[in-house]
Amino acid sequence: MSSEVPTVVLVHGAWADGSSWAKIIAGLSAQGHNVLAAPLPLTSFQDDTAALERTLERVSGPVILGGHAYAGAVIGATRSDKVSALVYIAALAPDEGEKVADVFYRVAPHPKAPPLAPDEHGLIYLPDAAFPDAFAQNATTAELAVLKATQRPISPNCITVPVGRPLWKDRPTWYLVAEQDHMIVQDTQRFMAGRMKATVHSHPVDHTPIVTAPDVVLKVFREAIAGARS
Repeated sequence: MSSEVPTVVLVHGAWADGSSWAKIIAGLSAQGHNVLAAPLPLTSFQDDTAALERTLERVSGPVILGGHAYAGAVIGATRSDKVSALVYIAALAPDEGEKVADVFYRVAPHPKAPPLAPDEHGLIYLPDAAFPDAFAQNATTAELAVLKATQRPISPNCITVPVGRPLWKDRPTWYLVAEQDHMIVQDTQRFMAGRMKATVHSHPVDHTPIVTAPDVVLKVFREAIAGARS
């Protein structure tokens, strides 16, 4: 068993930034872990993977790498030898040759899922009504206000390019299935977790449990950290 305490690197999804991980950062830090939140520009898949690599360069020692939603594709694209385990929180996990959009749209969307289309600048914003309806329906009014105010748009260039061999084929993987997810339907999450051969946790949480159910998310990370060190 390794005696070295791993650094946890957290990667945000579309329509979010690193602050979406605030409760998880606080919880892991209280347990003695160094934690970094990788800032993604959400301008292209290549830009996002490069941003993650720059964050990983700042870390010495082993890494537990976690991704929420779209960021599941990004964490799977790294080739860093530092990564000991991957944690997917209601996250997308395309296989080699697939695009993010392929798995996101593999089945009919949830009835509450918002229509998504680029604006005149070629960026996709989440409509305000989608935050309480689909993105985080279990969030408090205050939490929703922060999520709306800090949303970052995503470019179609992030989700329309085929990915390479994902790291989940070569590392132990944990997956939190969000049973009440209105953005990425539960069936799709189970499909991805199954082909990844991930250790699966399933809970009645919404698409953004990193905000609305942090204790559930922290339990998955604690298990992944322990498993990677054994």
